[in-house]
Order: sequence, then C-alpha cells, then structure tokens
Amino acid sequence: MSLFHLLILALIQGITEFLPISSSAHLALIHELGGPSGDAVALDVAVHLGSIVAVVLYFRADVARVLAGLAALVRGRLEGAESRLALGLILATIPAVLVGGVLAVTGWVDLLRNTQVIGWTMIVFGLALWWVHRTAPEARAAEDWRLRDALVMGLWQAVSLVPGVSRSGITMTAARGLGFERHSAARIALLMSIPITLATGGFLVMKLGRADLGPTFWRDAALAAVLAFAAAYGALALMMRFLDRVSFTPYVVYRVVLGVVLLVWAYS
Repeated sequence: MSLFHLLILALIQGITEFLPISSSAHLALIHELGGPSGDAVALDVAVHLGSIVAVVLYFRADVARVLAGLAALVRGRLEGAESRLALGLILATIPAVLVGGVLAVTGWVDLLRNTQVIGWTMIVFGLALWWVHRTAPEARAAEDWRLRDALVMGLWQAVSLVPGVSRSGITMTAARGLGFERHSAARIALLMSIPITLATGGFLVMKLGRADLGPTFWRDAALAAVLAFAAAYGALALMMRFLDRVSFTPYVVYRVVLGVVLLVWAYS
C-alpha cells in the first residue's frame, strides 16, 4: 500500500469512526478505489485501534465509571449508577455481536460491502436521523439511560453492521427517538462504541490469522494508528463541542449527497 493511500485510510477512518457518516462505508470505498491489498485487513485493525484509544481518552471519566461498575458487577453488586451503566453497555453490545457472528459465518458481511448498498443506506438512514432529530423531544439526559434504552439502542446498533448505516449515526438516532437531548444522545452512542469497536477489532485480528507481516507493515500500521487516533480525537472533540449549535444537519446533508453520488456511479 502506498504512503498516500495509507495516510488517506488512517485520516478517513479517524474522522468518520465516531461521526454519524459511517466509517465502514468509507473504508470499503477507499479499499475499492485503491485496489486489492494483502494487508488491508491488518491495516483496518491498526486504524480501529487508534480510533478506540481516542474515544477512551476523550471519555476517560465515563470509562472509569464503567470499569468501576464492571468491578461491582463481578462482586454481584447490581445497585448504583456505575453498575447500571456497565450492565447497560453489556446489554447494548450483545445484539451486534450475535448479528455480526451470523454475518461472518454466512459470508453475508462481504456481500453487503458494495456501492449500491452503501449508497442506499447512506441516504435512508441519514434522512432517518434528520426526521427523528426534528420531531423527537429533547427531555432526557445521559444519566437517565436505563436497561430498556440500552436494549433498544443495542438492537438498532446491530443494524449498523450493514455498511453505510453508521454505528454512531443509528445509535444517535435511536437515542434521540427515546427522547435524549442531542449531546446526551451522542455521549451514550459513543460510549456504546467502545465495546463493539473492541469486538470488531478482535474479529479482524482473528480474520487476519497468522499472516506473515514484515517490518514494513508494522511501520505502516504504527503510522496509521497514530494518524487515526489524532483524526478521531479531533473530530470527536469538535463534534461534541459544537453539537448544541450545529446539530446533526450537516452530517445528514453529507450523507445524502454522498449517497446520491454513489448511486449514480453504481447504476451508470
């Protein structure tokens, strides 16, 4: 893989991973435009690692609460806000893990990675985010997240395994539909991204198997991870800072425009 292609891959992954515009769609398109690459899966692992480090660092206070909650759950203590948060994240992750396993075993995960699917999902789920954002009340804060909310959002998160849907986009849409204000919706959705992104990284590592990767790959992977981390942290910080004023509309417009371009390209 050329240095230019590597830089584009890392930056696009970092920027799109936690924005509601589908990082998997952008990665699939980059790999398609760049041509076949034997280390594509391995580099996907590297950029996913960089991205997840960014969100863990940004939400480090919440992550500390989750870890405290996990420790309490291990001791059999279900009461307390930390325990409920940790249990909610576990519950929200299960549907996506199960659906992801089915897609991987059946081979559908590769069949869905095509331009037509990405184009339609970019448009449909972008418009869904716009509609819910305009019509749903903003009456709840992140601290009001309950197990029922976690299950609902987890089921929708499973849908995001289809390229173009956007994991963060569909979970933000679900949270807004449940009445959470936009900042809390984004915060919950991004916390949900941590376990499922780790699960995705684990799947990619298993898919990688015992590939013979030379020293050049490890240099490229390290550079890709660092760039993805920087891009993800910057994009995440800007979105959370300006979300109260900018809302989700710019992301919706981007999704629809890109979706239309992809469909024209696919069907022409």
